[in-house]
Amino acid sequence: MEVLMQPWPWYVSGPLIALVMFLLLFTGKNFGMSSNLRTMCTICGADKTTDFFRFDWKSQRWNLVVVLGAVIGGFIGSHFLSGDTAVAINPETVKDLQELGFQSAGQAYLPAELYDLSALTNLKSLAILAVGGFLVGFGARYAGGCTSGHAISGLSNLQRPSLLAVIGFFIGGLAMIYFLFPLIF
Repeated sequence: MEVLMQPWPWYVSGPLIALVMFLLLFTGKNFGMSSNLRTMCTICGADKTTDFFRFDWKSQRWNLVVVLGAVIGGFIGSHFLSGDTAVAINPETVKDLQELGFQSAGQAYLPAELYDLSALTNLKSLAILAVGGFLVGFGARYAGGCTSGHAISGLSNLQRPSLLAVIGFFIGGLAMIYFLFPLIF
């Protein structure tokens, strides 16, 4: 008999996130994934060339454990706690995506047309990934943090700039998916 795994319900995962945020607030720490890139660049020596990377990275070691936990947790979740990795999306959306060339829509968590290793041999896919990566990095730096930092940590701290950033993330995401995505594909 196959056991179908389901995501954790909101009443379990929500309080766990709240508990973690309480512990971080209690200890005076802020959560965010993009700050880890800064820490890793500093560890690798970027502080010798750029002022932005000159800071006490050792005070951020705890946040690197968060990255390690996310990687390990993602592996465990995808390999041992997930039955079907397909995302349940509206059949109309599946049809629209397939018309745009995403034949894996509705069958996989991520579209193989973009995230499969064979996509690295396609110039268009490489360009999309490079431009997208640059825009995400620029946006995270310009906004003073990433989506997880602002949406989870910043909103937990009732920070107005985080609220504005999260609203901007949503507006940008909606504009991308409704206006730019069909033009690109």
